[in-house]
Amino acid sequence: MPNRLINEASPYLRQHAHNPVDWFPWGPEALQKAKDEDKPIFLSIGYAACHWCHVMAHESFEDPKIAQILNEHFVPIKVDREERPELDAIYIQAVQMLTGSGGWPLSVFLTPDGKPFFGGTYFPPVPRHGLPSFKDVLLRVIDAWQSQRHDIQRAGDRIKEALQRQIAPNKFQEELSIETLRLARDKIISQFDDTHGGWGVPRFPQPMVLEFLLRRYVSKGDQQALAVVLKGLEAMARGGIYDQLGGGFHRYAVDEAWVVPHFEKMLYDNAQLARVYLHTWAITGKAYLKEIATETIDYVLREMTHPQGGFYSSQDADSEGEEGKYYIWDIGEIRTVLGANASQFISSYGITPQGNFQGKNVLTFRGDWEERSLLLPMKEALFKKRQERVCPLKDEKVLVSWNGLMLATIAEAGRILENAYYKEKAKENAEFLLKHLRKPNGRLWHFWYGGYPKGEGLLDDYTNLIDGLLELYFATFEPQWFEAAKGLLQEVLKHFSAKVGFYDTPEDYEALVIRPRNLYDNAVPSGNSTATLLLIKFSCLLNQPSLRDIARESLKEIQDLLQQYPMAFGQWLSAMDLELESPWEIAVVGDPHSPKTKELLQTLPLYWPYLIVAVGMPDNPLPMLKDRPFEGDTPTAYVCKGSVCQAPVNTALELKKLLSS
Repeated sequence: MPNRLINEASPYLRQHAHNPVDWFPWGPEALQKAKDEDKPIFLSIGYAACHWCHVMAHESFEDPKIAQILNEHFVPIKVDREERPELDAIYIQAVQMLTGSGGWPLSVFLTPDGKPFFGGTYFPPVPRHGLPSFKDVLLRVIDAWQSQRHDIQRAGDRIKEALQRQIAPNKFQEELSIETLRLARDKIISQFDDTHGGWGVPRFPQPMVLEFLLRRYVSKGDQQALAVVLKGLEAMARGGIYDQLGGGFHRYAVDEAWVVPHFEKMLYDNAQLARVYLHTWAITGKAYLKEIATETIDYVLREMTHPQGGFYSSQDADSEGEEGKYYIWDIGEIRTVLGANASQFISSYGITPQGNFQGKNVLTFRGDWEERSLLLPMKEALFKKRQERVCPLKDEKVLVSWNGLMLATIAEAGRILENAYYKEKAKENAEFLLKHLRKPNGRLWHFWYGGYPKGEGLLDDYTNLIDGLLELYFATFEPQWFEAAKGLLQEVLKHFSAKVGFYDTPEDYEALVIRPRNLYDNAVPSGNSTATLLLIKFSCLLNQPSLRDIARESLKEIQDLLQQYPMAFGQWLSAMDLELESPWEIAVVGDPHSPKTKELLQTLPLYWPYLIVAVGMPDNPLPMLKDRPFEGDTPTAYVCKGSVCQAPVNTALELKKLLSS
């Protein structure tokens, strides 16, 4: 008989609906049961594409003896971290405080009022690699709950106080300094692996850090920063972290050379990586960068898109119960499919009889980039053969925040590549999100699944969608996208504002152990860093300098951390860079579709991290265009930087001279 999770929208929760564990979803029923029965809560957090979440579920949550202990002595709660990222943020921070590390599956023990007192990640069924068995952990917690309750309550109180301190505004704030960016840049580059490209093992892609380094090149001509970006992007594009046949990136590589990935594919990784490849192509013109960007976008549009336009969350690492089975190849299989052409492909993609992963091969590209297109027919043949395999499951939740990231990427690709298909797909996504995930009162839901929206929108739902809508405006200059973005920004200012920056939850959200305010850029940018970037842009677009003041206060608070831990604040570094460089404001008065207006716009660089652009006729409601008429009855560009504006110009040559001055 299934447990309560059978009625949940989350595919991840429903994966556990037939466990013998009497799981509860997070909510009043479970929390009240813990209080009424005076039992600790066992909180298990994971997500559908998480390999080790599946492993622990099979080893422990499907074990009747483990289930009996959990059901008798605990209130077991299962949470999908994608559905409830604010809970995940609170409790992973607590586990990091307790153990020094965190990850998924996340296993946390709470008092009935939600205070964490003990936790970890994966626990094996038997003692292994220095980890106690999950059964032993449960028995020790039961004993402590019965005999050391006072100590547990004190530990919970201390952790709650520590969590509160982490979100409190920094009182020691100095004026913003360009030296902070220099120190952060130096530390990032000093930690870079020049041999293989990247940082740390396991090796994560770090797209926000790469974006910051790319800005250093654009603004300062920093050749070393560009070299790091190119090294990292090429290493990933050649590696097994990139799906060489179907496009798109896996979550991370388990080795320093990017060969063997953790095979899950996440929407947010692909959105951010496609964007940085696109930006780097726009600067360097290296053809393979454009190929990787478009292949990644095409993968999402082909395999991760709902018929109505929303983007799915993730694709599993496992198929048929084995990690990576869908993606790996035996050399004999390659020869059978490709026949006489096999030798060339085997050489170019590093395929060996012994393989590089469990006796088989994760494809890695070893050839010259110029020959990659010549191998396309072989790749297509293998891709077609691969489609006969059992495909990894997809989590078909449509999350607003991750959709906002992908919307921004596809819209910008439509503009930079002048690709009408991408623009149309971006519009479809924006229309879907605004129709199905925006409430009549202007506020957002958090996700959509099976035809229904659920969950109250969180800060990064708003900020990422605003960014996506803004990029769609820049790609089309259709005012409805700007108006939608502006409306959502007003909701952020109204419902999420803190003394400095913003909370992750609105003021009328359910009471949690703390009201979270995450500042770190982890796998996705924090809502606060994105909000800061957006406030700088909207201060120009709306002619509201007060918005930039809010951004500056947020940057002052975080400045010390940027130079100490730059890898954890990639998007913040870009926000601070934009503030200190001070963006160009370019208002083009004219019909966006007229040849003369287009001629002015074609003067602008393809990648414009320091440009804020508005285009429209004199009667356009956008404030940046207000009181700016035609000069001589022809499209006119008004250019300002900081508090200084130049005389309006009518020709591409004049505009180019202004921007190069």
